[in-house]
Amino acid sequence: MSAHQPTFGDPPHAFPSPSVVLRDLTFSWPDGATPIDHVSGTFGAGRTGLVGLNGVGKSTLLRLVAGLLRPTSGAVVVHGVADYLPQRLTLDTHLTTADLLGIREVVDAVRAIADGDVRPALFDVVGDAWDAEDRARAELAALGLPDDLDRPVGTLSGGEAVLTAVTGVRLRRADVALLDEPTNNLDGAGRERLHELVRTWRGAVVVVSHDRDLLELVDETAELRAGALETFGGPYSAYEGQRDAQQEAARRTLRDAEALLRREKAERIKAAERIAHSERRGRTDVAEARYVKAAINDRRNSAEKSQAARRAQANAKEDLARAAVEAAERAVRDDDRIAVDLPDPGVAPGRRLAVLPGADGREIVVQGPERVALTGPNGAGKTTLLERLVAGEGLLTDRVGYLPQRLDLLDDSATVLDAVRAGAPGVAPGVLRGRLARFLVRGDAVDRPVATLSGGERFRVTLARLLLADPPAQLLVLDEPTNNLDLASADGLVEALAAYRGALLVVSHDRAFLDRLGVDVTLTLDAAGLHRHAGSGRP
Repeated sequence: MSAHQPTFGDPPHAFPSPSVVLRDLTFSWPDGATPIDHVSGTFGAGRTGLVGLNGVGKSTLLRLVAGLLRPTSGAVVVHGVADYLPQRLTLDTHLTTADLLGIREVVDAVRAIADGDVRPALFDVVGDAWDAEDRARAELAALGLPDDLDRPVGTLSGGEAVLTAVTGVRLRRADVALLDEPTNNLDGAGRERLHELVRTWRGAVVVVSHDRDLLELVDETAELRAGALETFGGPYSAYEGQRDAQQEAARRTLRDAEALLRREKAERIKAAERIAHSERRGRTDVAEARYVKAAINDRRNSAEKSQAARRAQANAKEDLARAAVEAAERAVRDDDRIAVDLPDPGVAPGRRLAVLPGADGREIVVQGPERVALTGPNGAGKTTLLERLVAGEGLLTDRVGYLPQRLDLLDDSATVLDAVRAGAPGVAPGVLRGRLARFLVRGDAVDRPVATLSGGERFRVTLARLLLADPPAQLLVLDEPTNNLDLASADGLVEALAAYRGALLVVSHDRAFLDRLGVDVTLTLDAAGLHRHAGSGRP
């Protein structure tokens, strides 16, 4: 997870602000896609929130700072050691808790020495970190996390895996911590723990997140947009205020520029009419032979010169006004978001689509077109319950769409188009391209390998495969559907799902998302089993 190997437990060094400097940084993928294009800027020595639309290059930028990618041009200067928490860490199910903490090598070396292996290389690995395992267990226990360092990641909930990995970054205490969507999959209690870790972080931290509460804990907010990195002082709310003020000023400038362009167009038209009238007058004079030939030629030459000057002046003024409009338009945001209309799956009201076992021994029915939220603490088994349902336990329809939390349904070697066509083999490629555009996957991006996608892009492609399936799903099972989505795209997803005529079974710790979705039934999973509650209210 880390580009470098910081010694476990070393204190952070004292470096002046800024902690990271980006100098005309450009990065292109082998297929020519260039998510980072001549970006310059800095990250300070405190807490920085890095925001921007999906696919703009936030994760790529963190990997460049961490040294996991090499710039195509430009440079990254990091004052100290950088440690990186990837967005997709829960996909690596073969890892163990010790791997997530970043102390696997140290733990193995200590254990080998305890078993009698005295090779000098092992002592070099351990250094001064003889108590690494004990301290790691203590940190995990303090957060209420499983402290078995050999436990496979695949047996942890998504939230437990994320908190464990963040704990590892904190324990390693690098000078610059880079956290990519650290609140994904965390329940309310887990988010509070993560927020406290960030609030008390020693050293510099750059966090990419769509969690508004987390972004309120940062000292400054940096936005990556349209090839530029702009830093705003203060947390996300301050950034929003400054951005909105900038946009209002930009819209006023655009309105003024458009008004000037209309005036200049009108003046050019009037000038053209005057010139045309003068030319007609000149032709009339010639026809009536009022003047001798020499006088006529002099007047014609003078008029032509004057008319040409007036035309040039009018055209120049209009061109300047048009250029001002174009410049003002570039300053006004027109950010895209997911906007998709879901097909009617043909589910009759009250039709039973799934049956789940209730805590009291009675069946819990999921029927169309209900919106059902499945809640419960991390580790309660929500994802396991969904996986068993999708595998067939209690399923009463064969038209089910499943969005897994780990986003591991896509073939990394396939192109985006091929991955989506797998769910809709009867739909023409051209039609699918048009539909993918509504998920903000356009142009050459449709032909890119899945492996090159950012977390947000991968999510949108997985979502597209699910929602564009043909025939459409009658039951959508969504595990943390707002993970990796920017705030605007999350709003678009809510609008699409709110109009969906099939049944929804959703796991989400995003209360705002559930409230906007309009939940009919809430299911709570705890140690006693599954409980049903009417509406979206908490049990």
